Amino acid sequence: RKAHDPSTGLCGSERVYSSGVGRTVVSNLPYEDQRPRNQPNRRYAGNAVKTNKYTLWSFLPINLCEQFRRLANIYFVGIAALNFIPEVNAFQPQVALIPICVILTLTAIKDAWEDFRRYQSDRELNGTPCLVYSRSQHGFVERRWKDIQVGDFVQVLANDIIPADILLLHASDPNGVCHMETANLDGETNLKQRRVVSSFCAVKSPFDPLSFNATVICEKPNNNLNHFKGFLEKDQIKIGFGIESLLLRGCTVRNTAAASGIVVYAGHDTKSMLNNNRPRYKRSRVESKMNKEVLCCVFLLFCMCLIGAVGHVIWLKTFSSVPIYFIPDSDGNETPSVVAGVYRFLTMIILLQVIIPISLYLSIELVKMGQVFFITQDIDLYDKEKDMRMQCRALNITEDLGQIQYVFSDKTGTLTENKMVFRRCTIMGTEYPHTENGESGKWVGQLWSHQDTTVGRDNILPCLPLRCGMHITVYHEREVIPDQNLLWSVKEVERRGVAGHWGLQGATHLEFFLALAISDLTSTVMGGVMLPLRGGGAMSWQSTLYDIPTSSSSVVSEDEVQGTPCKGHTRRRQTWTASSLAGPKEVHYEAQSPDEAALVHAAKAYGFTLLERTPSHVSVRLPSGTTLTYEVLDVLTFDSVRSRMSIIVRHPHTKEIILYTKGADSGIMERLQNSFEDRSQMKSESRVIANKTQKHLDMYANDGLRTLCFTRKVVSEKNYYDWLVLRQGAMAAIDRKDELVRKTAADMETNLTLLGATGIEDRLQENVPETIQALREAGIQVCVLTGDKLETAVNIAYSCKLLDQQDLVFTFNTENTVKLVGKPVCKPVCVSQEVCKNMLSGTLAQLPLYDTQEAKVSVGLVIDGRTLGLLLDSDLQEGFVQLCTHCRAILCCRTTPLQKSRVVTLLRSKLGVMTLAIGDGANDVNMIQAADVGVGISGQEGMQAVMASDFAISRFKHLKKLLLVHGHWCYNRLANMIIYFFYKNAYVNLLFWYQFFCGFSGTAMIDYWFMIFFNLFFTSAPPIMFGIMDREVSAAVLLQLPELYRRGQHEGGYRRSTFWIAIADAFYQSLVCFFVPYWTYKGSDIDIFTLGTPMNTASLFTIIFHLAIEIKSWVSIYFVVTLAFCAMCVSCNPPSDPYWTMQEQMSDPMFYLVCILTTVVALLPRYTLHALRGTLVPSDHLRARQIDNMPPHHRDLWLQEWKKLKDLCASYPSLSSSTAQRYSTAQSPSLTLVQDPSPALAQSPSLTPVQDPSPSLVQSLNPKLAPNQGLNSAAL
Repeated sequence: RKAHDPSTGLCGSERVYSSGVGRTVVSNLPYEDQRPRNQPNRRYAGNAVKTNKYTLWSFLPINLCEQFRRLANIYFVGIAALNFIPEVNAFQPQVALIPICVILTLTAIKDAWEDFRRYQSDRELNGTPCLVYSRSQHGFVERRWKDIQVGDFVQVLANDIIPADILLLHASDPNGVCHMETANLDGETNLKQRRVVSSFCAVKSPFDPLSFNATVICEKPNNNLNHFKGFLEKDQIKIGFGIESLLLRGCTVRNTAAASGIVVYAGHDTKSMLNNNRPRYKRSRVESKMNKEVLCCVFLLFCMCLIGAVGHVIWLKTFSSVPIYFIPDSDGNETPSVVAGVYRFLTMIILLQVIIPISLYLSIELVKMGQVFFITQDIDLYDKEKDMRMQCRALNITEDLGQIQYVFSDKTGTLTENKMVFRRCTIMGTEYPHTENGESGKWVGQLWSHQDTTVGRDNILPCLPLRCGMHITVYHEREVIPDQNLLWSVKEVERRGVAGHWGLQGATHLEFFLALAISDLTSTVMGGVMLPLRGGGAMSWQSTLYDIPTSSSSVVSEDEVQGTPCKGHTRRRQTWTASSLAGPKEVHYEAQSPDEAALVHAAKAYGFTLLERTPSHVSVRLPSGTTLTYEVLDVLTFDSVRSRMSIIVRHPHTKEIILYTKGADSGIMERLQNSFEDRSQMKSESRVIANKTQKHLDMYANDGLRTLCFTRKVVSEKNYYDWLVLRQGAMAAIDRKDELVRKTAADMETNLTLLGATGIEDRLQENVPETIQALREAGIQVCVLTGDKLETAVNIAYSCKLLDQQDLVFTFNTENTVKLVGKPVCKPVCVSQEVCKNMLSGTLAQLPLYDTQEAKVSVGLVIDGRTLGLLLDSDLQEGFVQLCTHCRAILCCRTTPLQKSRVVTLLRSKLGVMTLAIGDGANDVNMIQAADVGVGISGQEGMQAVMASDFAISRFKHLKKLLLVHGHWCYNRLANMIIYFFYKNAYVNLLFWYQFFCGFSGTAMIDYWFMIFFNLFFTSAPPIMFGIMDREVSAAVLLQLPELYRRGQHEGGYRRSTFWIAIADAFYQSLVCFFVPYWTYKGSDIDIFTLGTPMNTASLFTIIFHLAIEIKSWVSIYFVVTLAFCAMCVSCNPPSDPYWTMQEQMSDPMFYLVCILTTVVALLPRYTLHALRGTLVPSDHLRARQIDNMPPHHRDLWLQEWKKLKDLCASYPSLSSSTAQRYSTAQSPSLTLVQDPSPALAQSPSLTPVQDPSPSLVQSLNPKLAPNQGLNSAAL
């Protein structure tokens, strides 16, 4: 395989060949019999893929090179190599190689197994059969995937996986449509339509690859799944195509018998392979700090080795003559003292190497794997409805979940359900509230399993004739109860239409519902039975539609449908549309978004039923039963810049070319015929309708509804064909294609006639307000970035408790300023910049007035998209960041995906805070990737956000436990484990102190096998289990007391001071562990290992009992291994041997006394410090642990009282400064409020009564209470 350039996604050879506008592809059929070097597409990558890294011969050198990229491995191999030099060795050379060889071997075995599995997968995939056209056999023949080349013609059958990126040239569907499922690529289970390149060939005629003589010009390979551009050039005619004509490798063909096309990208150049990234690697903040501490350990090692070298030189100079036990070199000369000092420096490096905790890195990986396992197995994070548990896609940043300071969230689908309910609409300035539709959940969604079962609203709906054994499932969000006034108006329009007197207003009503039905990219599937949704229905919006026989009236009685009244029901006047009742056929809708599905069902509720949607035509049945089939001329797809989409159709009767446009009011109102900017020429009627509609839109937004405007425009034949020339040129462009396509769409979408607008409800998810409130109490600032209208977003912000009624909210909105200026576009922007700068400076000047101890006010910030774009400008960035630091909540409206990522990047870089971004759609991917931690929600908009995220959840409420519990646990566990590792590795100080008594010769009084076992067996498992299993505070208390999360935000568990305190404590304990045994055995005739064994044992007990303060560990393995080693090792360390040393020591009572006394003296300062701190200045976490140890009933009662007290304090912002600082939830609340407000708890014999809250607080809350009266539960 050619070298791959990750920056461009191209092979080296291709960069030369495709350095022009893009890739040029021609048919391979004329060159089928020629050699590969004569093939025109030979420079492009083949379809064989290779994801494994090694071969049988290259495995050893490549794997060793990869492992030695870690500096730690190089360091320890260098230490082992030093040990082979006789002048500096400290241990037996062969033994020194054992640890690093074991590590390298285990890592190599793991890498080999993983690579072998990749090799097997590649071999299976490359050998998959497929159909490739052969000129010699005049048909498609079976080949393997790896044999496919760019320029081959491939045919894919139904339910087959697409082998390469194929430009669709023919489909068996008569409309030239191929349905493709992209679940293997992006996780979406709803089908995507692909269609044959327009105007290339007749879709109903047989496809003959031999007649293909066009040239394909397309863009270079890239990983963008949603964009593809190019054109077919034939006889100097260019036919443009886009992503709608590209079949992607790895996807599955559905509902299509066969699809054929030419391969444009193969193998590693396909979009799926370019997106096939390995798990994301991010370096956590704790890991970055830990690397600095490792450098500090290197500095300590250097200092200790330097002291040893200098000490050895000084010691040698104390001898007047050379001692007889000094061994000369091979020439019989004595080694100079300075050279000997250099040798001892290197020897000390070997001896004290353990002070650099190389095993820490491996232990951290094991701990994080364990943490990830327990997070994913949490039953509270499991979604039973979707059968999905929490996913960890980045395995090395679990501790960052405990340090989050800013949360950036999308709104639709993240805070809300993304299940749309049609609630209101306005037509020609008249508003129709649909009040009953909000209660549809009370009566729809029932299940009928037999023919006598009925469904009704107030028992008035008729019985429906059902086939035996058939059942129906009705989805609440799709069923619409018509507004009776609007339904009567539609009926009246139909009646007048029969007489030929529709009138302007009546025609507008019909055009409005036609726009609802045909302006959505919704496909239909006709069928005789209702099939269950694939994948649980998470990605497809379907509903059962029953069509009754054609009737001239839209109101149908029971007799007209059933013939007889329902049993047990009273006959009443019916108010239900004809198209929503039972009939012989079913139509299943598949929409690209829930909004589109809701609009189609709303149109159907009034009798405008979408029957069929193909790329060439769309059919709608009117309430009268007449079917209109519109020819689709073009579709101007939605983009975030225009904020609208359009469809151009030809009317079947009048042959008029009609443009239907829908979009946000910001993208529609300014393009109306005689729009607001040209008030002097505006017709009074159009102005009144537009003003009324705008008021209704603002009302909808204030109610938290999602709004859309609908317009219509009749285009003349000449204007359309003149525009079509520009459109085709834009579609065939390679460079600046998106810009040109957008410009042609904007040129068509002018002088629009307003039809009306809709309001759709997107309900909040479960427990969203409680989750946001808990995050705010935890000190996390929440920012919501949404594309909705400002009014809609503000309403949702208050509903989800992002904003509070007592907050001081600053709103930055320059859209109105820009709209009222009737000048070219560039000047309003300049005016807006000046206005925005003035607003920003004025707000910053006012903030100090509200940020005082006497009057602390919570500040919120609301910004519209246009203003946000100005604030992100380099001139205003500093002021914007300064403003954000004073705001408790930030709400950005009408934002684009790029703006979302820019906001996250700006605050993250300028403030240096830990950020988390959460979203559910493709428009949130940039934001998720820009944050330190990205969380994706598997919702209604596919899996793009999940695939780009570090963690994936199914509901927003799961974020509460993920951060407050698992994030808190992971951070504290890992921080404590790292500190403990640095502490325990200072055990080698025992060897350092011994050098003062052996002339700094590098001699060890502890057997080196014991030192290897010390880190390998004796002290390895306890800290790892501590990092995985430890729970400082239970989950229930952490959820009830979110304030405990603040510790991680301020790095309270892992600071530089904590590291140096641990090192100092380790030095002190090593002094005790050395000198207590030394003074005990001083003057005796014991050997070196008999002296070192109690030192080693006491050090082990000290380290284990140090950890036992937090967790329990099993230490008997030390004695088992030591006894066995001493019994078997007769000559393991010549000239001195540890043979039977431990057995002799354990028979001496002095050994036990020394070990106990040493351990107690070593741990006494730390134990005393913990006791004093816990008694005099207890921390919040210590108090939380005390609460956690209460009996469950008392603990729950205490937490309830505490919550009431917090809410009560938060309700009185006029408290005194001292009280507000202590009790206000807006500040960092201290758990010094761990008083027991309940007399029942105070009298409990198992608890110690504590003082009541301050009298000043009691008096400020209830003046009637006496100054000395406590705040009991009755007062609360």
